[in-house]
Amino acid sequence: MSKKLTDGVLMQNLSGLEGWKLNDDKTAISRSFKFADFNAAFGFMTRIALKAEQLDHHPDWHNVYNTVDITLSTHDVGGLSDKDIVMARFVSALAG
Repeated sequence: MSKKLTDGVLMQNLSGLEGWKLNDDKTAISRSFKFADFNAAFGFMTRIALKAEQLDHHPDWHNVYNTVDITLSTHDVGGLSDKDIVMARFVSALAG
């Protein structure tokens, strides 16, 4: 089971995650991605879904045409864990 990140560890990890925003109560991070079209956005989501299954850690997300909004949080710890940082790094690398 994952553990909730301390504020210090969280801030240290977020400094290396360009574009990700911490919500006000420090329980989630989010980022929006735009693509050329729906096909590119859906392909991006599909690759994330495969990684999410591998990690057993699934994002909250929303897709409208070429935009994908992603929110990461570890619900069973009531905030952010190492799983969220791993997933955010993967998503950022995938987006380029």
